[in-house]
Amino acid sequence: MTTEGLYAEFFGLRERPFTLLPDPSLIYWSPQHIRAITVLRFGLMSRAPVTLISGEIGAGKTTLVQALLKEIDDNLSVGLISNAKGGRGELLRWILNAFGIDSVNDEDYVRLFQRFQDFLLKEYAEGRRVVLVIDEAQNLSAEGLEEVRMLTNINSNKDELIQLILVGQPELRDIVRAPNMRQLAQRVAASFHLERLDLDRTRDYIRHRLTAAGGTGDEITPETVAMIYEHTGGVPRLVNQLADFAMIYAWSDDQRVVTPAEVKSVLDDGVFFGDITLGAGA
Repeated sequence: MTTEGLYAEFFGLRERPFTLLPDPSLIYWSPQHIRAITVLRFGLMSRAPVTLISGEIGAGKTTLVQALLKEIDDNLSVGLISNAKGGRGELLRWILNAFGIDSVNDEDYVRLFQRFQDFLLKEYAEGRRVVLVIDEAQNLSAEGLEEVRMLTNINSNKDELIQLILVGQPELRDIVRAPNMRQLAQRVAASFHLERLDLDRTRDYIRHRLTAAGGTGDEITPETVAMIYEHTGGVPRLVNQLADFAMIYAWSDDQRVVTPAEVKSVLDDGVFFGDITLGAGA
């Protein structure tokens, strides 16, 4: 039995409720997450050239994207890029790779672009739309964003051949709104910004994760939830980290309910770095 298995079994759970991996099966559909996924769906259905989703680090953006990808129809060809960087041509290679398109190292930009355009035309002829999802898009340079914007100019008659979904941290909005990004901003037809959870939503979030993992929702006391919120600011990823540590500490003490004492021990031991992250403006 693994440590993880013992921890879950100790609390009567099927799995760890606060894993950091994006897991659509555990997603908490707060009102704003429902609106965000609705905007994503609208962007796809309306054939928006660019859909933009932004939010704090750990707000659940990647999990939303994973949930959306599970709904994708067979008539959509989807490519996903995470943390892409590089100058002109390098990003295009990332894009080709996301769609499984082979390229040769010494091919110049024109040839790479032609290769991707041929792919778009082939998909269009076969009745499929192409969607490119770029996660952590705030890491792209202005040149990189302009490069992906140019892709939306590829069309067949009145039909656009590619849709972009840009997902990133709050600064992505500022980048897109900059004067030199005006042409990109004009292509954004759907957008949403995810805020941090408030105390009530944090309480609902923790209870949901516990019950989704097979628990009762009462494994963490209300006072403990308030303490977790105080030290995480309602950022879901940080809530997961601190709650997970607290449950591990409770398990190690053979205690089946997590109290503020366990959270305090986690903080005193310095194994949780959420306060530092929040102080840096996460």
